[in-house]
Amino acid sequence: MIGVLRHAWDRLSIYLPVLLMGLLALGTWWLVRNAPAVALPHADTVARHEPDYLMKDFSVKSFAGDGRLHNEVRGAVARHYPDTDTLEIDAVRLRSVTRAGHVIQGSADHAVSNADGTEVQLHGNAIVVREAMQPARGAAQPRLEFRGNFLHAWPQLERVRSDQPVTLTRGNNRFTADSMEYDNLEQVLQLRGRVRGEFAPVR
Repeated sequence: MIGVLRHAWDRLSIYLPVLLMGLLALGTWWLVRNAPAVALPHADTVARHEPDYLMKDFSVKSFAGDGRLHNEVRGAVARHYPDTDTLEIDAVRLRSVTRAGHVIQGSADHAVSNADGTEVQLHGNAIVVREAMQPARGAAQPRLEFRGNFLHAWPQLERVRSDQPVTLTRGNNRFTADSMEYDNLEQVLQLRGRVRGEFAPVR
């Protein structure tokens, strides 16, 4: 009888390590399954409108492929916002030279510009000026000035618009309107709302 028990114990002891390993694996699986999930840091999916850099008393110039000055933007303070890739500029001064050689200048208390300065929204004492031109052919074009509290300008496309009251001065003639769209390349000016004009006498 003792021999039988000893023989059974010997056989059991052979399988005991395997049995213990199985129990250990089962216990590990149970712990992993019932352990609380690790809280991962939550990624902020909504980009915040916060500046990633700041410039003071700056001047930024861009040049055309042939080396000509394309755009120049100057200001007291500029803040770049990466979520919209825009610059917000205080006390802004703009200068742009179009492909045709027309000089466009602008200024305002505050501006929002896209990355390359081809689209600018001017707020507060906004002024956009196209200097007088003497083309190689055709009649000379007098100085053209837009003034208002808000002007939306595309200097390279020679377009200016506003949904707010604006004053337009062309040479010695002056116009006011509640809103305006101007496209110099198409030679189209649209004045809307209460439109008034003052024409200087022809000399």
